[in-house]
Amino acid sequence: MALGRKRKQSLGRVHSISFRKTSFDGEQSQIGGPGFSRVVFCNDPECLESTSLKYGTNYVRTTKYTPVTFVPKALFEQFRRVANVYFLVCAVLSFTSLSPYSAVSTVLPFVLVVGFTMGKELLEDWRRKKQDIEANNRNVKVHQGDGNFDNTRWRNLRVGDVIKVEKDDFFPADLILLSSSYDEALCYVETMNLDGETNLKIKQALEVTSNLNEDSRFKSFKAVIRCEDPNANLYSFVGSLEFEGQQYPLSPQQLLLRDSKLKNTDYIYGVVIFTGHDTKVLQNSIAPPSKRSKIEKRTDKLVYSLFLVLALMSFIGSIFFGIATREDLEDGLMTRWYLRPDDTTIYYDPNRAAIAAVLHFLTALMLYSYLIPISLYVSIEIVKVLQSLFINRDLHMYYEEGDKPARARTSNLNEELGQVDTVLSDKTGTLTCNSMEFIKCSIGGTAYGRGVTEVERAMARRQGSPLGQEVSDDHKGGDVEDLPEKETTIKGFNFMDERIMNGNWVNEPRPDIIQKFFRLLAICHTAIPEVDEETGTVSYEAESPDEAAFVIAARELGFEFFERSQTSISLHEIDPISGRRVDRIYKLLDILEFSSSRKRMSVIVRDDEGKLLLLTKGADSVMFVRLANNGREFEEQTREHINEYADAGLRTLVLTYRELDEDEYEEFKEAFTEAKNLVTVDREEIIEKVAEKIERDLILLGATAVEDKLQQGVPECIDKLAQAGIKIWVLTGDKMETAINIGFACSLLREGMKQIIINSEAPGFRALEKAGSDLDISEASKASVLEQMKEGMEQLTASASDLAIGCASVICCRSSPKQKALVARLVRLKTGNTTLAIGDGANDVGMLQEADIGIGISGFEGMQAAMSSDIAIAQFRFLERLLLVHGHWCYRRMSSMICYFFYKNIAFGFTLFFYEAYASFSGQAAYNDWYLSFYNVFFTSLPVIALGVFDQDVSSQFCLKFPVLYQEGIHNVLFSWTRILSWAINGVFSATCIFFLCIYSMEHQAFRKGGEIVGLEILGTTMYSCVVVIVNLQMALSINYFTYIQHLFIWGSILFWYLFLLGYGAMDPTISTTAFMVFIEACAPSPSFWLVTLFISIATLFPFFTYSALQRRFFPMCHQMIQLMSFHGHVEDPEYCEMVRQRSSSHALVGCTARLEAKSMSFEGEP
Repeated sequence: MALGRKRKQSLGRVHSISFRKTSFDGEQSQIGGPGFSRVVFCNDPECLESTSLKYGTNYVRTTKYTPVTFVPKALFEQFRRVANVYFLVCAVLSFTSLSPYSAVSTVLPFVLVVGFTMGKELLEDWRRKKQDIEANNRNVKVHQGDGNFDNTRWRNLRVGDVIKVEKDDFFPADLILLSSSYDEALCYVETMNLDGETNLKIKQALEVTSNLNEDSRFKSFKAVIRCEDPNANLYSFVGSLEFEGQQYPLSPQQLLLRDSKLKNTDYIYGVVIFTGHDTKVLQNSIAPPSKRSKIEKRTDKLVYSLFLVLALMSFIGSIFFGIATREDLEDGLMTRWYLRPDDTTIYYDPNRAAIAAVLHFLTALMLYSYLIPISLYVSIEIVKVLQSLFINRDLHMYYEEGDKPARARTSNLNEELGQVDTVLSDKTGTLTCNSMEFIKCSIGGTAYGRGVTEVERAMARRQGSPLGQEVSDDHKGGDVEDLPEKETTIKGFNFMDERIMNGNWVNEPRPDIIQKFFRLLAICHTAIPEVDEETGTVSYEAESPDEAAFVIAARELGFEFFERSQTSISLHEIDPISGRRVDRIYKLLDILEFSSSRKRMSVIVRDDEGKLLLLTKGADSVMFVRLANNGREFEEQTREHINEYADAGLRTLVLTYRELDEDEYEEFKEAFTEAKNLVTVDREEIIEKVAEKIERDLILLGATAVEDKLQQGVPECIDKLAQAGIKIWVLTGDKMETAINIGFACSLLREGMKQIIINSEAPGFRALEKAGSDLDISEASKASVLEQMKEGMEQLTASASDLAIGCASVICCRSSPKQKALVARLVRLKTGNTTLAIGDGANDVGMLQEADIGIGISGFEGMQAAMSSDIAIAQFRFLERLLLVHGHWCYRRMSSMICYFFYKNIAFGFTLFFYEAYASFSGQAAYNDWYLSFYNVFFTSLPVIALGVFDQDVSSQFCLKFPVLYQEGIHNVLFSWTRILSWAINGVFSATCIFFLCIYSMEHQAFRKGGEIVGLEILGTTMYSCVVVIVNLQMALSINYFTYIQHLFIWGSILFWYLFLLGYGAMDPTISTTAFMVFIEACAPSPSFWLVTLFISIATLFPFFTYSALQRRFFPMCHQMIQLMSFHGHVEDPEYCEMVRQRSSSHALVGCTARLEAKSMSFEGEP
């Protein structure tokens, strides 16, 4: 039994099955057929038949690489990028005579960049490898023969092994449960790793194996299991157990899945049926879709564009070179005599000018390779990883109550967070807490419960009622006795109504109906009671928060469920005649389980008077049609109350019952047992059809209403997102009325908005529903929807496809998981803008993966959504900071970083091109080989990384205060083709200034005291010095927020260039070549070297400085306005703040601010 102070009651055979001759008809049974061919020899994995089947081992590998495949696969990943293929070709050609520079200077930087990226891949894979090692080397007890169980590593398990799993251990493979420490062969399983649910599941072994509950009893155990082949379906299983000459059906009730955890059970015995990658959890481990940000995709296009520019420059140069080479030797005269065209190689042969031009084209392709930033992708990856660390460590997104920080599970989409146009949100557990509280109910046509929901308070504020004012003013003054609020002290129970509390229900007009109502709540469930042995208090372990709230409500109102045995449920009830507390035992005969298709749950019990009772609770959409003609006494009032509860944002269930006669029950029991014992794929459908036949002619008792409260900060978050220009859609499975009123409560909707409601309701729809004509219902629904869409289009003057996209907010009700995913795909493809989906449950996974960005809520209800997401946060309110702060910063940083990367490479590359033109396209490089190689690697790389990590246009406080800043990302202002082109032009301008000013200032002037003019080595060093200084100073002018790291990197990069020049020039001439002593002997002693560098730097940067000053003064962007306000101390001035907000390109139509503005405008419009 379970240990500890609490005594857990035995559930018994809740899913009871009466075993008799099992139906294994050839027509229905699939065992042995395609997809159902697996045979497991229990406790005999080494037998000849078992080994011949060659099932996989239990070794699990989640790594991307193996020691053998790492090098080829990692290289393949690297050379999927066109830029790397290009640099590889250049590296190979550098060993030929075509190369304008040495092979080492080309190969080394390329190897460093590729090696760094491969090293990062190796490190990430090693982390996965360590997780695999830990999992594969866990121990589990395996039967070794003669009733002895010894520890064996998980990886050594085989199909057919009998194992013993102890409390709080994970299951090492997929098992069939044989027995447990409970007499009834029960066990409790936590499946959080599989489906994200924290509620315990109940599993139960077959009765025939339940006595195998000791090690010694497995000494001679032999059985054969035939079942389905490995598949990904977590919720179905078809198989049979052949034991002692009899066959018994197996169902999901006996299946224990790998990575589930055994809870509240001392131990279980099970037989391994699926191992390793055949287990259902690993069959579900499909790699998430590859997502790339729009900036990254545009960057690829930029790289391709630079390839075209490079090829064009090479083509132009080769043409001019071919023409000049052809004319080098005419009538015995040598034009370019220094090339000795009369005695030369094929590269300069005037008689073969065409071939020389082609070879020059290849040389030029290598020479201009510095137009392509070799370190771009590596730098981007470094920056994104560091940005993710900032997200992960942001204390403002840390949820202290649950000890859950934000987690960026991928760094690929950081900048995409700054461009979100539409948010698609789940409701339950995302906008709301998924912590249900019983707050109201309708019994016998009378409404009970005086609690006030958040939606009702929001509605009161909209209508200007006293309740809304009182709530807004924290109840200062006024009398709210009729609609009180109290801080609930009992989790799951927030009900207040003196008419039925404290046993007063016996004095109500219909106490018999009230008694049946709460008795049904106390019996119709699968909850497990836990009794505190010291206080006697009963608590419950339920499969859903709703079910727990119902059982708690029944307990608080006098119907306490306190014990569950193998065949009975025991209650403490209040006797309506004596008023005393009595114990009653109800014999539990059958449970008809809840499913998403049935939308209801039933139990069949026999009371202490011997009556057979069918108790059913379910959704109103399936319950009212099953009422008997004499069971509709309170239907009209109950429907009205359900609508009112939906208006109040509450979730409702209808409660019904009926008495069964013995003959009817026996007939049902026979059919139900036969259906349970089937071993077929459609077993569950057959069971549902049998259950449908008895769940009819029901008598209505009433309806329940539970509240799922809004999470803290949801309205404020929605308001900020709306001001930022982000559209918000809510996709929920709730009723339309409930969803609409939740929308009002969180300010997604407001009074005065034009509402377009499209649903399947049509005139006479209910009459058709009762008549049961499916064809007529379908036709009427389709006609109604088309008509409503037509009316909506007329109101918005939009096409059908633009109807929803043109709305300020959209709420999709009654959405299935698949429909959520399809809506996300529709919005993403139709708008072409960035979509973000946010949800907390397994039913939201499809939506998260379809959207450009998937945000998982890692709350208290499991981790399935968080595990399938791109980024995980604990509360919806953290989305505000994630987008408006981190999203804005990451988008701005990445856009500026990439633009600057291309600027500095264009500036550098065009100096090479200009010198080539100056040198008659001879293929001579202007710079030393190692100058070329280290430009992108050392002298300009660190400042750009610092820009991508640390730069801020405004502080986080102002990002939140002025959400209009975020619209720069939505409209892609900072990475538009116009802005990219302007940076490219700036790069060409810088190159032009550097080259021509250097040439004109140094070409004919004496450079040394002896009157010598400069040579190529001095010219190249001077030009290179100007490039390094100017591109780093350009960075300094572009940065908005300086840190000591940026100062260190910018000024340090310039200093490092001169230190490198000093050290490299001091090396042996065979190493330093043209740089030998050039700085010490020539450049450093010459004043003109320093003057030229200073003059050219000022001349090159002055136009950019002037343009920036004029633009900031006369045409400031939003962030520049805020910077000026902050500098002058006007950030709290309403007039200045309003000036910034007026820069918004779209007016917020939803949120608290929009509601207040609409209200003030309505007051102004009053006479």
